[in-house]
Amino acid sequence: MALHIGDEAPDFTADSTEGRIAFHRHIEGGWAILFSHPKDFTPICTTELGAMARLKPEFDRRNCKLVGLSVDPVADHLRWARDIEETQGTAPNFPLIGDADLAVAKLYDMIHPNASGDATSRTAADNATIRSVFVIGPDRKIKATLTYPMSSGRNVDELLRLLDSVQLTAAHKVGTPANWRPGEDVIIVPSVSEDEARQRFPAGWKAPRAYLRIVPQPRP
Repeated sequence: MALHIGDEAPDFTADSTEGRIAFHRHIEGGWAILFSHPKDFTPICTTELGAMARLKPEFDRRNCKLVGLSVDPVADHLRWARDIEETQGTAPNFPLIGDADLAVAKLYDMIHPNASGDATSRTAADNATIRSVFVIGPDRKIKATLTYPMSSGRNVDELLRLLDSVQLTAAHKVGTPANWRPGEDVIIVPSVSEDEARQRFPAGWKAPRAYLRIVPQPRP
């Protein structure tokens, strides 16, 4: 089943480096980022997990839980974590799900539904499409997705920027323009009527076009 923005993130129960996780219960009450890896002990993913671990306090500050996934058993994840700490300076400080049977990868449409075989018999190339990011809101709905090739490391700063953007939309009904950075002007989303816009933004806005209503970024 293909997943789209606005769909409910599928629930699952699986073993992880922090014990058994019921996904919906684990992320209840906040935001979450689920990001996947095709194989343990792979070079690009090693750098990504270290980078996410270093910036975990920034995700915590945004009330966002990190959940990793890799298509290998949890025992291998724990051994890999030592390599990540030694080479990247920080070990994963969030749960890393074991998905040796590809169950979660298939549930999230990251790999062909007919893919099979034990994790030990599969290579990273076999699992190449398991390189996705899902940003999930407190309503358990998917707010954004990204998929990267194995050769391109994910930009963690961009994930934070994306999270800031979708959180602003959820809270204030504004969107963010191209190359936006936190603190810069934002755009009132088209679904907001003129009357609602006047209530939400009493100081007014700039409108070089009727559909392009620019306001300073709302503050919490």
